[in-house]
Amino acid sequence: HKPAIYRTNQITIPPCTPYPAKTCPVSIPGVRLRSAYSVERAGALMLLAILSPVIAVIAIIICVLSRRGPLVRHTRVGWQGRPLRMLKFRTMWDAAAPRTDFCLVEDVTSAPPISKQDHDDRINSRFARLCRRYSFDELPQLYHVVRGEMSLVGPLPITRDELDTHYPDCADEVLSLRPGITGLWQVMGRNNLSYATRRRLDLILVRNASVPLYLVVLLRSIPAGRLLKKCLTGQRRRRKRLLHI
Repeated sequence: HKPAIYRTNQITIPPCTPYPAKTCPVSIPGVRLRSAYSVERAGALMLLAILSPVIAVIAIIICVLSRRGPLVRHTRVGWQGRPLRMLKFRTMWDAAAPRTDFCLVEDVTSAPPISKQDHDDRINSRFARLCRRYSFDELPQLYHVVRGEMSLVGPLPITRDELDTHYPDCADEVLSLRPGITGLWQVMGRNNLSYATRRRLDLILVRNASVPLYLVVLLRSIPAGRLLKKCLTGQRRRRKRLLHI
């Protein structure tokens, strides 16, 4: 039985071949990993400065809609097993629950859902659904990239329980790269992926780390690109309907 090859319009992912955890080729070919991360941190700082007006507007809208602080903080397992207190915009709140004291950042201790579901009762705003659909809620994580705690492209940030349950035999490999704001798991299925498929894609990303793969995943993760793809898909469907009339 041959391992499956994942294909999209722009990405062909090779089969996931085994590597010992200690000898996994995590360095980017032709570029020293430390230098690559330095360039990435500088780029994230520029993005953070350029997008600061957008981030401020999103934060204000969330404050008005939820009557709570705009940011929440999740605890994840970071690079080399270090704890990562990951920031995100608040997109879920219980409208019937009493208002808590306003604070800029609220720690969230509940376990993450298996996938981002828009039909959760706590997502009671169209704006929150928009933020989740196009990953605007993850913009604060650029701060972690600037600090060197995350990468723009990398494995999925996971909790300790998820690591012990779904990555018991490959934890060293997954934690050898910084967790990413985006990755193969996001551009190749996102909400429709099982934990087994997410694990496989994380390992493929770690074992096949390269500049071309990094750039393709990064470009396909841009919300504007996904919006454009959605518009083009809608135009094709309308043309097909007209041809059948």
